[in-house]
Amino acid sequence: MKPLRDFLVKALELFLIFTFAALTLDVLWGVFSRYVLNAQSRWTEELAIYLLVWLSLLGASLTYEEKGHLGVDYFVGKLHPDARKLGSVFMELVVLFFAGFGLLYGGWILVSNTLEAGQISPALGWKVGYLYSAAPIAGVFFIIFGVEHLMLLFSHEAKGEEETANKGGGV
Repeated sequence: MKPLRDFLVKALELFLIFTFAALTLDVLWGVFSRYVLNAQSRWTEELAIYLLVWLSLLGASLTYEEKGHLGVDYFVGKLHPDARKLGSVFMELVVLFFAGFGLLYGGWILVSNTLEAGQISPALGWKVGYLYSAAPIAGVFFIIFGVEHLMLLFSHEAKGEEETANKGGGV
């Protein structure tokens, strides 16, 4: 499972790097075309919005995988280790529920409905359903990483990692 996980993480990282570079170039072109050429490209703003959505959702899933998300660990650090583990399991289950129900299922419904309706983005002329597919794709990544976190919590290797994570993750 680790080679597949490593491949997914590396592919996600590369996709996010490409997306961020495309977003940067898009915004720079929008500014250049507006202020230097005095004729702003009509597609740059719309593309920037969709790139930012993809970057945010998939970047959040990568951050979750690395356990770099925000957390209040002051109170958690005061708890008994068993209570900390129970709290971590609860948190992972809440994330799995949100990822499964909100992102994956809700995102799938959103994508299906917009593709069925035939919505087209005004400036780019792309099918909006495909642009919305960032939600269910991010949901899949959240679920994969959440299951991995739960497996680590219940394995013997997680004991040392949990102590590190509860001390703020080194940030």
